[in-house]
Amino acid sequence: MALIAIEEHWNLPALTSAVKALPEDRGDPSIVFDEMGDNLEHLDDLGDARIAFMDAQGVDVQILSLAPPGTQPLDAGDALALSRRANDLAAEAVGRHPTRLRAFATLPMTDGAVAAAELERAAGLGAVGAMVYGRTGDTPVDDPRYDDLFAAAAALGQPIFIHPQVPPRAVRETAYGGIAPLTDLALATFGWGWHLEAGLAALRVIARGTFDRHPDLQLVLGHWGEVLLFWLDRADSIARAAGLDRKVSDYVRSNVHITSSGMLNPTLLRHALEVTTPDRLLFSTDYPFQRPGREDIARFLTAFPDDEAREQFTAGNARALFLGASGS
Repeated sequence: MALIAIEEHWNLPALTSAVKALPEDRGDPSIVFDEMGDNLEHLDDLGDARIAFMDAQGVDVQILSLAPPGTQPLDAGDALALSRRANDLAAEAVGRHPTRLRAFATLPMTDGAVAAAELERAAGLGAVGAMVYGRTGDTPVDDPRYDDLFAAAAALGQPIFIHPQVPPRAVRETAYGGIAPLTDLALATFGWGWHLEAGLAALRVIARGTFDRHPDLQLVLGHWGEVLLFWLDRADSIARAAGLDRKVSDYVRSNVHITSSGMLNPTLLRHALEVTTPDRLLFSTDYPFQRPGREDIARFLTAFPDDEAREQFTAGNARALFLGASGS
């Protein structure tokens, strides 16, 4: 059985340095997670060691994505230069391992038109989609300035992955601060805040009517839908207020794909299958932040209701969405 993992991270040292050099009010404290343990060693490698780890897991193909926070916090010039550099390096890595690697584009989101142009350039290099975040500075990803980007993504068949992002500083201080520095950061990121931010970003894209304007656009959410799948009954009530053509849950089932992000929990799988369909689910490990072994993966796959749903999750859906019907 083929196994395609679609949220597998890598690192660009020049980008890390640029983010660290930002003033504190513009930086991203979650970047410290890249350097915990041996994460950085794994993130920096785009060659033999990564392929060996994939072999040990039983993963046939990784889709590479630049580790958070991407180029989102940077000034326009730096964001463009480092996005282009990241996309060139990712394409080179794919060229060295064409049967094992693919890549998401990194986009300079300070300017929607520039981001759309870079998506088109990266697609020409072989990118299979793009990874963005829910906010650039104070501008949410659903802002009209990004409509050209969504139009380009739909026309090019390039899915947009909305990755979790640290909440704004004021929100961190008000909602997640005051306990202890490490606890505050955990609450604001992997423990809670990251996921609310990503789920809210996707919900805003829907509420803005983006899919009514661009019905072919496809989004991807990690971590079993970033809480959104668990709140669709309530979220559906937004549709009338927003003047949408359909219910929120209808857009989720037709325009949003959900990946596991290494959370190999059968309970989460069962809920996902209750509220969406097997052709919307994708496998990922969130490498190297999560590193399930071959046995962990095999055990989780026994939770699927049938072989067809299992094969869609492990590779079929990713092949259709990112690689084309004949992709390896």
